[in-house]
Amino acid sequence: MKLSKTSEYALRILAFMAKAPDQLYSAKFLVETLSISDKYLRRLMTDLAHAGFIKSIQGRDGGYVFAKQPGQILLSDIIEAVEGMSKYSGCVLGFNQCSDENPCVMHNTWVKVRTEFIEVFTRKSLSDLDFSEINKY
Repeated sequence: MKLSKTSEYALRILAFMAKAPDQLYSAKFLVETLSISDKYLRRLMTDLAHAGFIKSIQGRDGGYVFAKQPGQILLSDIIEAVEGMSKYSGCVLGFNQCSDENPCVMHNTWVKVRTEFIEVFTRKSLSDLDFSEINKY
């Protein structure tokens, strides 16, 4: 399963910031370091700030800093804030009427994968990530 670009970028941004959670990050620095377009990054930062994960510090020496501790931010909360977890809980083939009672051809296979996916993302916080494995950035 692949996350959407929106969720991928939001997770990349906050995971990167979580390596040094007390640091103030400028938008310019994040854009250059993470190779995300300025417009896209700023839209995501607005969504993440509205969700209460980060706060924006205005001014010349401003930037973004965590408003919550990384251990309080679940990966599923991040996805929910930028696009909604429901995108990952529906039918993998996009059928509206797919259910246990009315399954599509992929239903039984997808239910297992979807359950594992949702469990991982609802149990893991930013502080649970293994930052020693990050060699990009």
